[in-house]
Amino acid sequence: MSEIRLILGDQLNEHHSWFSTTPDQDDAVYVMMEIRSETDYARHHIQKIIGFFLAMRHFAERLEAQGRKVHYLRLHDPRNRQSFTANLTWLVQYHQATALAYQLPDEYRLDTELSQLSSVLQIPVRVADTEHFLSEREAVQRLFAGKKTYLMETFYRNMRRRYGLLMEEDRSTPLTGQWNYDQDNRQSLPPTVDIPPVLHFEKNVSELYEEIQRAGIKTIGRLEHSTKFDWPTTRAEHLQLLQHFIRHRLHAFGTYQDAMSSRHYLLFHSQLSFGLNTKMLHPLEVIGAAVSSWREHPAVISFAQVEGFVRQIAGWREFMRGVYWAQMPAYADTNYFDHQAPLPEFYWTGQTKMHCLSNAIGQSLDSAYAHHIQRLMITGNFALLLGVRPDYVDQWYLGVYMDAIEWVELTNTRGMSQYADGGLLATKPYVSSGNYIHKMSDYCSQCPYNPKEKTGSQACPFNSLYWDFMHRHRHLLAKNPRIGMVYKNWDRMDELQRQAVLQRAAWIKENVNNL
Repeated sequence: MSEIRLILGDQLNEHHSWFSTTPDQDDAVYVMMEIRSETDYARHHIQKIIGFFLAMRHFAERLEAQGRKVHYLRLHDPRNRQSFTANLTWLVQYHQATALAYQLPDEYRLDTELSQLSSVLQIPVRVADTEHFLSEREAVQRLFAGKKTYLMETFYRNMRRRYGLLMEEDRSTPLTGQWNYDQDNRQSLPPTVDIPPVLHFEKNVSELYEEIQRAGIKTIGRLEHSTKFDWPTTRAEHLQLLQHFIRHRLHAFGTYQDAMSSRHYLLFHSQLSFGLNTKMLHPLEVIGAAVSSWREHPAVISFAQVEGFVRQIAGWREFMRGVYWAQMPAYADTNYFDHQAPLPEFYWTGQTKMHCLSNAIGQSLDSAYAHHIQRLMITGNFALLLGVRPDYVDQWYLGVYMDAIEWVELTNTRGMSQYADGGLLATKPYVSSGNYIHKMSDYCSQCPYNPKEKTGSQACPFNSLYWDFMHRHRHLLAKNPRIGMVYKNWDRMDELQRQAVLQRAAWIKENVNNL
């Protein structure tokens, strides 16, 4: 008698209770597979596919080194049916398995597929928790039952109390008496600030790269050289990255977490999201390492820095997952503004004269990474102002970023970036003119477009698109208390000026691929 235990590509948690027994007591066969149903449901970045496959292979090798039984199906295995259900059907027979177990998947489509396995396989199917997240799937739905909007701050404070994170001993009062230091964490990057060195993990992935090419998998993005793949793909490497972040970046993470610069792609961000989202790192160990460093070096790491970091992981990340499970599957079809425009061609090439977009998109295509403000206020902002259909924005974000798994990508795209849920998640659309970009980055100094002009051939496209967006959606946004001043400013403009702005926006929308 044996049990097959399925491990998905984002379930690489070596501390899961499945592995609590010694290998000689473990009769399970651990199954992992590289399959086309996962590479093809979206068009992924080449580095993302390589990163997932390499991490999976390392994880399987580690289990085998422990003496556990592993059946790993590689992409080109002739027995590989290229889907979970098809492969598990023959694997059950091959191993004469009498039961199947899997950990709760984090994507709705996989949850639906795996929940049907018992009827397909005709054997008992057991479901285990991933033992990774700090909140349950239903946490947000439960907390905001009967509410029309979800407020992250409410959820965040609840998580702080629950785990005693940065709290007094009674777990009811936050340390310093203040919950949130977001207002202190919105500074642009001065040119005199030194950017810390990057920790490199260069490795030769030529063989895997060739496997993917031979399979004919359609990808996006670029890999500069297959002998210099630079992402961490093991738990040990991610622990190194965590310590490197704490040592070199945490002291300024909060202050500059919203800053953007063409000087460097990483600035003071951690780049830990891939390790977290594949479960090689646990959120509590990441938070614990940061908090411990703050306690040890309070003169170097201010409280605002560590609070901002904790808020990203215990607050925002967990909140996104909760919103996903509270709203799926309907959330994937939300389109509050009924936007239908296509995504500009330069999202796939980075070839545009708008320096902010060419930098953020080019960086994404080169490294499968961009930090949250680049995603929200550059690529997402422009797509929303332009009126791009949210489906197209979803597909791009899901494919281009290394850390993009639907539970975190969809909620950030539909709710935060595109306001497609009509305000369930965000209190206002996150749109801006060129002024915000000029304030928070050095992009505008290298751009042919002027962030101070609304009309004319040299005017920043964000400016007229911003006012055009507000104008055409006034019936949906005018009553929003956070936007009222915008319409007062619009109404103060001379009628001829308003028409000139709208005409400039119309021209931009017609000629967007030539900007």
